[in-house]
Amino acid sequence: MMNGYQRIIAALKGEQPDSIPVMLHNFMMAAKEAGYTQAEYRSDPQKIANAFIQSVEKYQYDGILVDVDTVTLAGAVGVPVDFPEHEPARSNRGCLNDLKEVDDLGEPEISKNERIQIWLEAVRILVQYFGKEILIRGNCDQAPFSLASMMRTPAGWMLDLLDPENQERVHRLLSYCLEAGRQFMQLMAGTGAHLLSNGDSPAGPEMISPEMYREFAMPYEARMVETASKLGLGYILHICGNTGLILADMVETGADGVELDHKTDALLARDITSNRCCFIGNIDPSGVLALGDQQTVATKTKELLALFGRTRGFILNAGCAIPAETPPENIRTMIRTAREFL
Repeated sequence: MMNGYQRIIAALKGEQPDSIPVMLHNFMMAAKEAGYTQAEYRSDPQKIANAFIQSVEKYQYDGILVDVDTVTLAGAVGVPVDFPEHEPARSNRGCLNDLKEVDDLGEPEISKNERIQIWLEAVRILVQYFGKEILIRGNCDQAPFSLASMMRTPAGWMLDLLDPENQERVHRLLSYCLEAGRQFMQLMAGTGAHLLSNGDSPAGPEMISPEMYREFAMPYEARMVETASKLGLGYILHICGNTGLILADMVETGADGVELDHKTDALLARDITSNRCCFIGNIDPSGVLALGDQQTVATKTKELLALFGRTRGFILNAGCAIPAETPPENIRTMIRTAREFL
């Protein structure tokens, strides 16, 4: 019988696990069930680890996605960050008021950032606790395109991309963000994490055209994949929204897996990813897991398993972060349905 680590590694390699692997994007739910506010959770690596340890013991899933928020890396490069008591940290303004300020950027240095170190220490604790029984996925926050969007603000970044005269500085900012991301990946690899990942949701078709994705996001995602490979680790790329128009390009980055949300057509995803990379997802975290009843959860899980359950290279997960208020029985139903499938 395989353990959780072995199931997920098998799926990433395109091999057949003994049951459907499950990896949850559940940091908000895990923190709440452990009795921590988001402020308490993000400030203490032991509490981050405790939340996931308790969650695995409660639900018996295979892989932990260690996530804290989507702005830790941004904060480490100077983006102002807000810290609500009961919500993940967030940012609503950039640190570059004009793209010309890219000329004054030196090399990023994120290793001394306190919040980066908290994230890393939490992963170290989890790796030490679980060994290779449960897979530990060290998420490395935002990919270069997304980080650049935060540094300039989404609106400012979109305007930058549309002006042909800005192209040199746009790519210089992306290169700066790539270096920051690589540093985080290197630090994360040093914790003993088994798998690396980044999110790049502003690069999806709901925000920019596929042509812009191929010019400004995809090349830098591919370099993140190369970095993970040089570190001897697999890599997962996450983009929210309906990614159908760029899904083949996402696979071309060389990522070992793509994690997609419920807006992406699962049949299309199966056809594109089959025998090329692992598909991770894509149950609706809000409409199904948080707000649906157990029958709805079971039905939607079975529909997804009907497409992917007998293929190789599939890991069951929500398509994005699971809300804190999700009923525990809905998570149990999703996992039980997967365990009973094979």
